[in-house]
Amino acid sequence: MTPTGLIDVHAHFVTDAYADAARSAGITHPDGMPGWPSWSVEQHLDLMDDAGIARSYLSVSSPGVHFGDDRAARALAREVNGFGARVRAGHPDRFGQFASLPLPDVEGALTEAAYALDVLGADGVAVETNHHGLYLGDPRLEPLWEALDSRGALVFVHPTSPPHADETALGRPRPMLEFLFDTARAASDLLLRGVFTRHPRIRWVLTHGGGALPLLADRIDLFRTITGGDGPSAVEQLGRLWYDMAGTPFPRQIPALDAAFGTERLLYGSDYCWTPAEAARAQIASVDAAVPPSATDTWRDLTTRNAHRLFAV
Repeated sequence: MTPTGLIDVHAHFVTDAYADAARSAGITHPDGMPGWPSWSVEQHLDLMDDAGIARSYLSVSSPGVHFGDDRAARALAREVNGFGARVRAGHPDRFGQFASLPLPDVEGALTEAAYALDVLGADGVAVETNHHGLYLGDPRLEPLWEALDSRGALVFVHPTSPPHADETALGRPRPMLEFLFDTARAASDLLLRGVFTRHPRIRWVLTHGGGALPLLADRIDLFRTITGGDGPSAVEQLGRLWYDMAGTPFPRQIPALDAAFGTERLLYGSDYCWTPAEAARAQIASVDAAVPPSATDTWRDLTTRNAHRLFAV
């Protein structure tokens, strides 16, 4: 039997113009990584064909498009979003797109979100766990969440380095640990500030199995009780979000997520091209070799079925 084609919600592209803009801003080792990866449509399609990925939703990864100047960030967001839209239009059966927003410039983000969703036909928008220290629960972002909630938009939350990462990361690449902690930090901020309950129509997608969230959900609930929090429990609210399995899903990451929130909203993610092609293939092999979620399902079946539910709006 032919294996079910994966739907990859966590896939990235890098253009020469984007990398040049980042380098001009002094970002030569993004998030403590050795350098910028290369990417092309042809290389990406080769990986997809070889690994059994039916469709990939492209986005710009950390450090995003804002390097300190609002006007430049607006222009760069428009440029990369236009590029992503052209890739999607050239291969409509293979690629989707999550548009970049020039946060922390909220006015620019509102304009770009409307343009990307209404004109370019993007499948959603991508934000980072924080934008120069502005976390996602901050009241200054409320106009953006109101606009995206009114559309029932998909918001892909990609991790980035936290403030003062040079000290906290201890000289190590930040995707190893800091990304996972910042995902938990951002999600807890959204939860504790009531963003999830105020804007229930937004479809939030968190990466890497929620990072540290599965281990912290009960602890967040404990402190909500101590500080007089009300509303649905943290476990209940976090269980309504969507999670991808980018990174090292087995043998421990996804079982932990399943124990906390279940797998009804679990999605596949490769993290290519920041994860090299060979590592992406090895990750898929680990997914295919893992103990299946049920007697009738594979992880491919489960995540692809979930993805169809996520995008069938």
